[in-house]
Amino acid sequence: MSTQKPSLEELCITKGMRMTGQRRVIAGVLQSSDDHPDTEELYRRAAGIDANISISTVYRTVKLFEDAGIIERHEFGDGRSRYETMPEEHHDHLIDLKSGKVIEFKNKEIEALQEAIAEKLGYRLVDHRLELYAVPLTDPKTRISGD
Repeated sequence: MSTQKPSLEELCITKGMRMTGQRRVIAGVLQSSDDHPDTEELYRRAAGIDANISISTVYRTVKLFEDAGIIERHEFGDGRSRYETMPEEHHDHLIDLKSGKVIEFKNKEIEALQEAIAEKLGYRLVDHRLELYAVPLTDPKTRISGD
């Protein structure tokens, strides 16, 4: 029997947050996002649902959710903070520098290597983030000479 992951709204309530209508909208937008939207994109999507939501409400709500450990903020080198709900399983990210697309991936060999490196240096790995910044192999302007 599989247990369904609680919704973002349920997590907020569990953390003791008062859930206003606007917070519910913002939580719903984050929950349904399959990308890693920045605050401005969250605002655009939320305002499409409730025109009374202001950008400052989105900024405050995102900060509240982040401080509560309900969402995770990423800095992918483009000067924007981008967000995702806390993942059930660890994953890493590959960022396409041409399109800005963020691709989530899992790789057991990379995970094992990171743990081995930490152990070799006398540590036990407790957390990490891996972000790969890449350009498409098919882009002729980004080919490395000698290819």
